[in-house]
Amino acid sequence: MSDKRSEQGRVRRARHAPPGPEDHPDHHWLDDDAGPVVRPYTVTGGRARPATGGLDLLSYVEAMYAPEADLVALQPEHRAILSLTRKAQSVAEIAGQLDLPVGVVRVLIGDLLQANLVSTFDPDDSLSPPDENTLQAVIDGLRAL
Repeated sequence: MSDKRSEQGRVRRARHAPPGPEDHPDHHWLDDDAGPVVRPYTVTGGRARPATGGLDLLSYVEAMYAPEADLVALQPEHRAILSLTRKAQSVAEIAGQLDLPVGVVRVLIGDLLQANLVSTFDPDDSLSPPDENTLQAVIDGLRAL
């Protein structure tokens, strides 16, 4: 820490703050490739889990009609989810389109569920996953390429 003398002659120690934009005038807070530099936990307010239980990657999310909702008070990410889910989409699809981690998207969808702005439903259970033989045939075919 560096010493500085105040007007009264007393020594006061300057606190070292992390370098900011004023320290690096050529530094831009936007990265051309990555977009705005924002940590995922700032988007969720430090929350790691949705308030409304677990959401599966394949769970579908659909925006509900809510004319009385105050959409202006929502974060841009919440509004983006509402825009994307006018037609039902899976949690994984939403995360991919928003380029956000799935955990962050789950927390944001949980917020929208609590506000009754979206509904969720599981994929059709009548669709059974392919059997092991079919998967093995696909793997073998890909290896042959």
